[in-house]
Parts: sequence; C-alpha cells; structure tokens
Amino acid sequence: MSVTAVLRSEWIKIRSVRASSGSLLAVFAATLVITLVVFATVGRSEVVDGGDPVFGAFYALNFAQIAAIAFGTTAVSCEFAGGALRISLSAVPRRGLLYAAKTAVVAASALVVGLAAAFAAFFAGQAFLGRYAIGIGEPGALRACVGGGIYLALMALLAAGLTFLLRSAIAVLSLLIPFILIVSFVVGGIAHGAAAYLPDRAGQQVLHQQPSGGLAPWTGLAVTAAWAAAALLAGWWATRRRDI
Repeated sequence: MSVTAVLRSEWIKIRSVRASSGSLLAVFAATLVITLVVFATVGRSEVVDGGDPVFGAFYALNFAQIAAIAFGTTAVSCEFAGGALRISLSAVPRRGLLYAAKTAVVAASALVVGLAAAFAAFFAGQAFLGRYAIGIGEPGALRACVGGGIYLALMALLAAGLTFLLRSAIAVLSLLIPFILIVSFVVGGIAHGAAAYLPDRAGQQVLHQQPSGGLAPWTGLAVTAAWAAAALLAGWWATRRRDI
C-alpha cells in the first residue's frame, strides 16, 4: 500500500473508534469548559493576584493532558483488541510503515486539536478578566499558546509509545495518570532538581511567562519530546520483536 493510503486508513480508524475520537474531542472540550467555569466563577483579582498571568490562562491544560494521554492510548490499544493487529498487518505487512503512519496520524491529530484548545483557552479566559486581561502580545503569551498545543501532542505520543510497548490501555492509563497527578508532585517536593526533568513539569515550562524550574521554555519542551521519543522507540522495538 502507498504511504497516503496507509495514512488515510489510520485516520479512518481514529474517526471510527469511539474511544479514540471521543478522547480527541475531549482534549478541546475539557480545556474550553474548565476554562469557562474557572474564569467565570473565580473573581478577577484572584485569577491574577500574585501569580503568573500567562501560566494562569492555561490552568485547564492540567485536565486536557489527561484527555491527550487517553487519546494516545486508545488510538493504539484498538489494534490489540480482538486481533485487529493481524488484519492491519495483513493489509500493511511493512511494520515500519504501519508504525510510522499510526504515530504520524496521532501526532497530527493531537497537535491540531491541542493548538485549537490552547488558543481557545487563552482567549476565552481573558474575555472574563476585563481590565485584568492580557493580550496575545503579552510577553510569553503566543509562545505559551503554541507550546501548549505541542505539549499536548507530545503527551499523546508518550502514551502511544507506551501502549505499543505494554499492549494494554489499562496498564498505560494506570501508569501515566497517577504519575502525572500524584507522583510528579511527590517527587517535586522531595527532589526539586530531578523533578524539573519529568515529562509534565519540563513541558509545562513553556506555559510560564518567566519559567522558574531551571529549564528554558523550549528546552523544557525538548525534554518532554525526548521522553516521547524514548517511549516511541521502545514501542517500535517491541513491535518489531513480537510475532503479533
């Protein structure tokens, strides 16, 4: 099969599997809904008082990243349900092509939705702040919008690579979600220097107007990219070595 045909087939899989398409839509929906709820109910002064106004604008991305992880996981785990991978390999015997196409479609889908979610969160939140609002020209704001979308895509790829490796959506979600929500904060309270290189903490440096974690915004995002690349390489190694 041609590369274009394989890419098209992978996109059809994501659209047709409810878990994948639903979690992809949830990235945008969760970001926008949580932003509207928070900024509509929290007083304007509380939103900006004593904090980073740029980072505060992307509070909802803490929840959107969970949806991004779910998307990356379900987009891959559908191949291991009911022997679907045998059918995929029958149509595309070249495992490298199948793996690359799946990864590319996951990355592109998550990036487009992630960028839309980040920009929507910024503009929707600022609409409630009146004179406290900041514009896209605020130092670090545009970089945070773009970086936020890339960060969500990288978290989806991290989850996708681990799912190829572990072949279980339950295992990956049980590993990554507690890690993001709990372990990262525990490690951060114990070892501040090491915590800066965890995938979520490093990547979120791009959302800060003035990063304080020891990593520059794009350097932190590069660290998250390295985590995602390592997971994808591990997933590719497992895919090549296994019979099915």
